[in-house]
Amino acid sequence: MRATSLRATAEALVAPGKGILAADESHPTMAKRLAQIGLESAEAVRRTYREMLFTAPGLEQHISGVILFDETLRQRATDGTPLPHVLARGGIIPGIKVDLGITPLAGFPDEVVTEGLDGLRSRLEEYAGMGARFAKWRAVFRIGPALPTVGCIEANAHGLARYAALSQEAGLVPIVEPELLMEGTHSIGRCAAATDAVLRAVYAHLARQRVVLDGTLLKPSMVLPGTDSGDQVDDGEIAARTLAVLQDTVPASVPGIVFLSGGQSPEQATARLDALNRCGPQPWQLSFSFGRALQAPVLQAWGGRQENAPDAQDALLERARLSSTARDGRYRSDLEDSRRTAVGAVVHDVTSRP
Repeated sequence: MRATSLRATAEALVAPGKGILAADESHPTMAKRLAQIGLESAEAVRRTYREMLFTAPGLEQHISGVILFDETLRQRATDGTPLPHVLARGGIIPGIKVDLGITPLAGFPDEVVTEGLDGLRSRLEEYAGMGARFAKWRAVFRIGPALPTVGCIEANAHGLARYAALSQEAGLVPIVEPELLMEGTHSIGRCAAATDAVLRAVYAHLARQRVVLDGTLLKPSMVLPGTDSGDQVDDGEIAARTLAVLQDTVPASVPGIVFLSGGQSPEQATARLDALNRCGPQPWQLSFSFGRALQAPVLQAWGGRQENAPDAQDALLERARLSSTARDGRYRSDLEDSRRTAVGAVVHDVTSRP
């Protein structure tokens, strides 16, 4: 029964035309985002902003699930409804980030490991009782001449697998997120090799921990050159390199792959997801789990002003719609032009007000 429920939830999260909104920013990350529009990151401000996201009319047409932060899972909307219930009554599946962030990996300079396994079983049980139906755990890998090391890969792969097993025990679908950072001078080929090594280890550890793969989702980075490499590659090559690695490492029983946007712009993340889906049918659904790529235009349009909430929600809906078109290879760059003009007008209006 539990395996059937996990599989159904995983498949619903990658339903055709839909993707996941990542709204699980930690307090420090949210503070940086809000500071860009001149706001202090008070609890009330964070709640207001996220309620605005979750109540955008028609969001469920393009968004299947939302990843929440611990604070957000516990917050209530203006009418007193718990925010997870706001999502659920709108047909959107609530999820929860359960890792506790990264810390230096002892003995491995410049590498990190994710914390949060201690006490995770009880936290997962609590989150499930509060309405969460899936979870997320992020592991981080830096790419360099000798990075990531085998020790770092093994430590993080084990953590991802233990988290996934505990999540399924609690009835939550685990999203497994091994992120290879874009920062660095590495080539796209070096990124492909590192991604291959990481994913092979992750799936080996998932098998050892008896994780049921058809009740999971993978949230990887795309295969990209480092931001300081100077390499120029087109979306087609990124798609081909990414798919080559995934086809060699990800079992076909995984229902879907939901790409993170990382350091990409909203337009880049959407265009590259589109390029991936133009390569023909794959064993898995190719979807998105975007944070900044969906929210950046929203923050700009909102500006912290309640009267701007409808414009901000429109920006979210349009960005979600464009991401949705990339699910089946229908995205075109000219679709951005009219939206960019409209958002630019809103931002100018916001910034010009006294």
